[in-house]
Amino acid sequence: MSDVLGDLNWLGVLVGFIALSLLGGLWFVALFPKAYNRSLGRDANAKAPSTPLFFAGPPLAGLIITLTSAILFAALNIDSYGDALLFGLIVGVGYLTANTVTIAINPNFPRPLLYAAISGSYNLVGSLIVSAVLLAV
Repeated sequence: MSDVLGDLNWLGVLVGFIALSLLGGLWFVALFPKAYNRSLGRDANAKAPSTPLFFAGPPLAGLIITLTSAILFAALNIDSYGDALLFGLIVGVGYLTANTVTIAINPNFPRPLLYAAISGSYNLVGSLIVSAVLLAV
């Protein structure tokens, strides 16, 4: 599998990473900020922390997700939109959303199902977008 690194679509990784980062901002800042705050037990109008970790962590994780998807794309020789979207669906539901649900059922989350619905659906949509971008670019 290490021989696929030379076959990666680096432009696709860059564009997919940017798309996933923009989706995160849209999802958590514009579309679902109040519900997301409620899922975490915060006041619905609470402001997000402005720490370096808050700003750097999600994009770094998004880059890792995008790069991992690109490696698997190359290893699996995905070359059609049907296969790309199926891959995005499998990874989105089977890994990203399932892991989000596992994290959410931690007793420290006051509304685990709401958190899982918001963050899990972001992960699913993001996985589909990254998969489509990796094939298109």
